[in-house]
Amino acid sequence: MKHDALPPRLAAGHARPVHTRGIVVLSAWLLLPACKDDPPPATSESEGAGTTTASASSAPSTSADASTGPSASSDGADTTAATPGCGTDSAAALARCVDTQAIEADVTFIAEIRTPGTPHWLAVQELCADRLTMLGFTVELHEYGTGINVIGRLPGSTNPDEVVLIGAHYDHVADCLGADDNASGVGGALEAARVLATADDRPRTLAVACWDEEELGLVGSEAWVDGGQAPGETIVAYFNYDMIGYATNTPDTQEIPFGFDAVFPEQYMQVEANEFRGDFILNVADDLATAPAQAFDAHAASLGLTSISVVLDAASKNSDLFSDLRRSDHAPFWFVDIPALFLTDTANFRNPAYHCASGQDDLVAFDFAALVVGATVGAAAETLGVPP
Repeated sequence: MKHDALPPRLAAGHARPVHTRGIVVLSAWLLLPACKDDPPPATSESEGAGTTTASASSAPSTSADASTGPSASSDGADTTAATPGCGTDSAAALARCVDTQAIEADVTFIAEIRTPGTPHWLAVQELCADRLTMLGFTVELHEYGTGINVIGRLPGSTNPDEVVLIGAHYDHVADCLGADDNASGVGGALEAARVLATADDRPRTLAVACWDEEELGLVGSEAWVDGGQAPGETIVAYFNYDMIGYATNTPDTQEIPFGFDAVFPEQYMQVEANEFRGDFILNVADDLATAPAQAFDAHAASLGLTSISVVLDAASKNSDLFSDLRRSDHAPFWFVDIPALFLTDTANFRNPAYHCASGQDDLVAFDFAALVVGATVGAAAETLGVPP
């Protein structure tokens, strides 16, 4: 996530940390360290470089359990038994098929120094391209001059020119692992792609993007919005992930931007009533994306995830007065009136290690991230035309 803003007023508290390959997991999972030479395969069951194996969870780091469902083998086939409620015939069933360990394996691999042009930047780019290809997407490397976006498309059955897009930026700033910013988002987008690819039918096209050079000013997503879309396609909704992996239920760990209480009093009262705990996902949408935003909130509630929603009208979404809500790759979409949602753990307003300002960004609550992905899968599935 680009830009620095006000620091959190209090350092965030966490659940008992467990170290693995430089990432501290905010949960009670016991992790085994693994090698990191190669991208992880699309399965939490496989052993090898870049993967991490977890034991049975005794207590999640949030107030709700993230459901885990089928994981994909190297050929994209489901290999594990579905958990209760997981299925492929409805949006609600798909939302319960998210594999927490798959997200964990990808985030663990991604969270290394990856400024544009570095070897690991290339490795993460290749992870996005290879994973989407394996899942059946047609993959494009969108080279726009200074960077490379990875875009995958899975055509819809009846309305292929109408596209539902999920994306996250894969670059990061120098000398910072960027586990939350934004390995959590990329890992989440890849897991959403895996689950949605299993739907019995998707009338609209599903697209997934790994954006480059977000940290340099939203360069990659802006370049794609300006000239990277396929001829004739219409983006009906864009779900943007930027930092979805930091959560704590400790009071007074959530900072609020100056003036937020005056403009959004209802949302402020929600945070205040919860003693300023940083245990929710923020869902910011423009008024063109009201339907998918409401669907996200409904699926979040069904999964036990707290979401706080803000909807900006046509004048507000591009105003500098709301710059804290325009800090990521959804902003170029808003600028040209493409419906978009921004899903975030609020970055530096909760996470004191944002951009490694006060320590390494190596904290991820995988159970929390999995709930965010599950709610996104449900909302995206509905938007794709899957029965609710």
